[in-house]
Amino acid sequence: MRLEGKTAIITGATEGIGRTTAETFTREGARVVLVARRESTGHAFAAELGPERAVFLAGDVSDPTTSDRAADLAEAQFGSLDVLVNNAGLDHTGSLFDVSVDEARSVMDVNFFGALTMLQGAARRMRERGGAIVNITSRLAVIGVPTMAVYSATKGALLALTRTAAVELAPYQIRVNAVAPGLTQTPLVKAWIDEQSDPEGFSDRLMSTIPQGRFGTASDVAHAIAFLASDEAGHITGASIPVDGGYTAQ
Repeated sequence: MRLEGKTAIITGATEGIGRTTAETFTREGARVVLVARRESTGHAFAAELGPERAVFLAGDVSDPTTSDRAADLAEAQFGSLDVLVNNAGLDHTGSLFDVSVDEARSVMDVNFFGALTMLQGAARRMRERGGAIVNITSRLAVIGVPTMAVYSATKGALLALTRTAAVELAPYQIRVNAVAPGLTQTPLVKAWIDEQSDPEGFSDRLMSTIPQGRFGTASDVAHAIAFLASDEAGHITGASIPVDGGYTAQ
C-alpha cells in the first residue's frame, strides 16, 4: 500500500473529490484527518472509515486557526503529519460587469488564503521530517472561460503558490504539487448541469469538448493525488498534473 504509515490532512473531505480521496488514502494505508464544515456528515464519514484510520475536525479553512487545529489533531491522534491535500474550495460564476469585490474576496478567502494558511501550518510541522502537499487547482487556472473570472483567478493564484512553495520548501524535503481537475462528475457539477434548460443536451455539448469524450470521475482525480502524495513521486515537486481527459492539451 503506497501510503502505509502516512498521516494526511484532507480539506473539503466530506463530498466529491475530497471524500473519494479520503477513501482512496485509507485503502492505500494512510490515516486521515478529515476537515470540513458539516459536522454531522463529517463524524459519520469518519466512523465509516473507522477510528483507527480517520478522525474528523469541524473547521472552515478561511479561519486561520483551522490549520494548527488540524495539524495538532493529526499529531495527537496518529503521531505525525506527512501529507496535506488542499481540496476545500468555493465555486463562483458571474459576469465581470456584476461581480463585487466582496464576492471576489469571499472566494479568495477559501480558495487561496485558506489553502495558504493550511500549507503554512502543515509545512511548519513537516520541516523536520519532510512531507508532501497537494493543492487542488483546476483546468481554469490556465485557461479563460466566460463568467469564471473570479474562480479562475483564485485557482491561478494557487498554482503560482504551488510552484513557489515547491522551490522554497525543497531544502526541507517538502514536496508541493498540484492536481488540476477538468469537468468531473461531482455533486457540484451535476447540480450545475441540472440547472440548465436542457440538461442532457448541455451535458453532451460539454463532453464533446473533452478529447476522451467523457467527464472525469472523482476516482480519476483521487488516484493522481495519491500518487503525488506517495514516495513514488519522491523527485516530483512544483508540478501540476491535469486530470481533464486532454482538455487543456488542445
